[in-house]
Amino acid sequence: MKIGTGIAAAAIMFAGASVGSLAQTGTVHLNVLNAGFIVSTGSGTGTLNYQGRTYQLRVGSTGFGIGVAGGALVGTAYNMRTAADIAGTYRTMAVGLTVGGGAMAARFQNENGVILDLLGGQLGLQVSLGSAGMTIALQ
Repeated sequence: MKIGTGIAAAAIMFAGASVGSLAQTGTVHLNVLNAGFIVSTGSGTGTLNYQGRTYQLRVGSTGFGIGVAGGALVGTAYNMRTAADIAGTYRTMAVGLTVGGGAMAARFQNENGVILDLLGGQLGLQVSLGSAGMTIALQ
């Protein structure tokens, strides 16, 4: 029992340390709709809450998959020096299946060093595999 508790405590410490070492600097809310056959594209809008201000965002996404799905994502932006750092092209590896509804969690990073940890739900019918990306711009 004590060994299991110790392992669980160590896992929590390491998980906290990996995220805790990146200064939390903003909160992101995104709404994106994706559609495609082999190559999928999408678009959407969102907001960045950073240093007491709210910034409007425009989102474009690309990936490999078949189907149509949309969703709302919420997450944390790390390593930002200014609000303008959120703008850029983000990449990640993704594998997913959405049938009706599903959950999504991903970590993206852009060329400015900003890391986005996103969580959310999706609705639709879509199969995705491989590299995924998105472009975020301040409006």
